[in-house]
Amino acid sequence: MITERTGLPLSVAISAANVHDSLAVEPLVRGIPPIRSRRGRRRRRPAKLHGDKGYDYPHVRRFLRQRGIIPRIARRGVESSQRLGRHRWVIERTIAWLSGCRRLHRRYERRADHFASFVALAAALICYRRLAK
Repeated sequence: MITERTGLPLSVAISAANVHDSLAVEPLVRGIPPIRSRRGRRRRRPAKLHGDKGYDYPHVRRFLRQRGIIPRIARRGVESSQRLGRHRWVIERTIAWLSGCRRLHRRYERRADHFASFVALAAALICYRRLAK
């Protein structure tokens, strides 16, 4: 899941449990829809992307730089995970909102496309609730 600064989900995907997180970054970034602004062209990408040490791979950093996104990823063995806490709680809160949907708490669907549809519907409900305030 990729969220914006306040926790609204921008891109959501599901994968198998044995797929590494660094392989899921590219489809998620490509899945971000154009963001409409009051002036100028629509933005197709965020300015920067924060990630934990699980995304510290050269191919991820290279992909983000090619797309014009500044990678803010903690380096393995160099940086402490505590510095990401001020950004990480946003995604943790959004995941908690998703787990509040009873249908997603435990996967009842056998087919992955059905489960992905329910995840997208839950993300749309989170966006609606946040924007309706």
